[in-house]
Amino acid sequence: MYFKPLLLPLLAQVALTFIVMTSMYRTRVAEMKSKQIHPQQIKSRLKSKELLTDSASAADNYSNLFELPVLFFTAILLTLILMIQDDILVSLAWAFVISRYLHSFIHVTYNHVMHRFMVFLLGGFVLLAYWVRLGWIIVQV
Repeated sequence: MYFKPLLLPLLAQVALTFIVMTSMYRTRVAEMKSKQIHPQQIKSRLKSKELLTDSASAADNYSNLFELPVLFFTAILLTLILMIQDDILVSLAWAFVISRYLHSFIHVTYNHVMHRFMVFLLGGFVLLAYWVRLGWIIVQV
């Protein structure tokens, strides 16, 4: 497949989302059992945040995976639709995905805010560089 180099980081990002989702559900169910919380008690996000403090990092990280990565998914799909082949874009895509894996690891383990923030910034700048490069290529055509 000709576009495989860009599909691999895309699939890796999707895999991360499912990994964090599974981790979140596993920790949430365990916490609900240990605290004897009936599912109906957490019918809103506010109640969920109030009662499920042990699994909050995993839940917050899962939400984060639907914020900045949306721009990544859009950029990858646009690149594929326009049939753009570029080694720099592939490298930037992998750099962004690696930053998201690091961000998720920090978020769901020791959750040091400044470490997480620095990795988030790095990923944001990498994604910005991807969009600038993609825009430049589009303008040149």
